[in-house]
Parts: sequence; structure tokens; C-alpha cells
Amino acid sequence: MSEDKVAALAGMYALAMILGALGFQYIGGVLPCEMCHWQRWPHDAAIVTGLGGAVLYYAKVIDIKVLKALAWLTLLLIASSGAIGAYQAGVEWKLVPGPASCTGERFVLGGSLDLNAPGVRCDVAGWRLFGISLAGYNALCSFGTAILGALLLARKIVVPLKWARG
Repeated sequence: MSEDKVAALAGMYALAMILGALGFQYIGGVLPCEMCHWQRWPHDAAIVTGLGGAVLYYAKVIDIKVLKALAWLTLLLIASSGAIGAYQAGVEWKLVPGPASCTGERFVLGGSLDLNAPGVRCDVAGWRLFGISLAGYNALCSFGTAILGALLLARKIVVPLKWARG
């Protein structure tokens, strides 16, 4: 698969992950913890590098070598988000200690100085499906996407679909 398609698809994956996280937050009411936000930052950057790189390539602002570097960077950013998700899943399962800033009992000062406002803890999963939290799904999906994208960029696998040829 060509570099432009890998970069664009990786950027679209990152965008889908951010939109999914925002959907869980604003529609599903699953409030993000500090580590959840950490996972979003690499995806935000991957949107810019993946989709932005593809757009700049199509506009003939950058050449294929720069685009290939941006595609690799996009996959690295996605894998970074997956690594943070794996770490948070380990914290949720009590396999590794989490950061003191978002684990254990604490309170959050709000604008109204409500000292009883709930704090969102990083060591408690806000949602699970089949025993896997959102952080765990981010790790699985992001690592899978990064590996698949890397194999496509390295041309180790061939996609026989007509639309995917480049």
C-alpha cells in the first residue's frame, strides 16, 4: 500500500479513536482520568501528522520521502498511545503502580469549591466489556493498527484490493 494511503488511514484511525473517546465521555458519561488524557495526546498528534501529511502530499507541498517519514511518525504516535493504554490497563488491574496524582483517594477542587466533587481515578476502570477497559481496548487496537501500518509501509504484506493500490 502506498505511503499516502497508510498515512491517511492511520490519521483517520486516530481521529476515530478520539471521536470514540469523546462519545464515551459526552454521550456515555464515562469521565476521563488523567491517564486517559495522556492517551489522547498522541492520537491528536497522529491526526495532524497522518491526515495533514496526506493532504500536503496531495497538494504537492511535500514529496514522498517526507510523507513516508510522517507516516512512520504517525504509526509511532499511535503505538505510543497504545503503550500508555497498556500501562493504564496494568494500573487498573493492580499489576503496576500508577501515578500518585490519579490513584488512591483524593479530591478535586472545582470552580465552586465543592470539596465533595468526585475525582476520576486512574486505577478504576470507568467501563469494561468482556473484562477489558477502554484503556485496554486502546492498547489492543492501537498496537494492531501500528503493526499493520508498519507492515504495509515496509511492504511485507500486500493488500489486493483495487482501491488500496498505490
